[in-house]
Amino acid sequence: MNVRQQAQWRWDHVAKPLHSLGRLEDMIVRIAGVQQTADVRIDRRCALVFCGDHGVVAEGVSQSGSEVTALVAKSIAEGTANINLMAGVSGTEVYAVDMGMLRPVPGTIDRRVACGTQNMALGPAMTRAQAEQALQAGVDLVGGLKAEGFQLIATGEMGIGNTTASASLACVLLGCPPEEMTGRGAGLSDAGLERKRSAISRALAVNQPDADDPVDVLAKVGGFEIAGMAGAFLGGMKHRVPIVIDGVISAVAALIAARINPEAKPFMLPSHMSREPAMTRIMDELGLSPILHADMALGEGTGAAAVIPLLDMALKVYHGPHTFDDLGMDAYMPQEEAT
Repeated sequence: MNVRQQAQWRWDHVAKPLHSLGRLEDMIVRIAGVQQTADVRIDRRCALVFCGDHGVVAEGVSQSGSEVTALVAKSIAEGTANINLMAGVSGTEVYAVDMGMLRPVPGTIDRRVACGTQNMALGPAMTRAQAEQALQAGVDLVGGLKAEGFQLIATGEMGIGNTTASASLACVLLGCPPEEMTGRGAGLSDAGLERKRSAISRALAVNQPDADDPVDVLAKVGGFEIAGMAGAFLGGMKHRVPIVIDGVISAVAALIAARINPEAKPFMLPSHMSREPAMTRIMDELGLSPILHADMALGEGTGAAAVIPLLDMALKVYHGPHTFDDLGMDAYMPQEEAT
């Protein structure tokens, strides 16, 4: 048996109906495949919250200004933000990563590429070299955390304007118009939504990103924090660490990683189904099915953090003593379909 089969064998010998923990069982089997052991452990885990600012904010695409990125990053670094509070429930450590905010924030991990992206409605958000630098930073961060003993990494982001960038990326990668891929983000009005769609349309027209070249797409209409997250998903593949997808921005980063190297897909774990319109299409493309449907749209990695206690509970059962052998009863067996 391979490792995944061994993990499934373990599940099938827990005293319960077969596959009665559903997709939680599937996720543990998936982690076993990543870790290359049926003795699945995620005792040490963290959330990486990638932070960056976006020049496209100048187009009026967001409810708040770019200064909010640094304010939230500061609270994450200080341990008081929403993600810290939610992650603390499961003992998940949280790190804020400065991929390119307008100004540095003490306490963040410094991987700054530049002081925010350029306005993609007028030209490329970043150079290709900058996109590659940000991708590599994400890969290297995962490698460093693996060396420190982390067994699971959740992704998150903070960057005012980044739902505009993520919608732009989704339009190109999925071949869909802005009207289908663009949501209200943090709560835009009808007028704000129209400005956002207009900015995306102009960005796509002026930059002409090549859908067959994911790094080109990322450089022209992406963001530094999105590139860092995409690198983290590639790092999960390189260093054999399961990486948890958060909402739609994290999912777009996962899609970029999968387009760069499809072999990164098995190392990705879904968490929740964001209410942003692109999310369903991206999950279908990745072959993933989020287990939380709570209409969340907070970001920061909060959805990814929310799934970790469920994985903990599943692993309690998986590693527990409540087996058919211990109870002295016959195991459940697959039954033939009734005709």
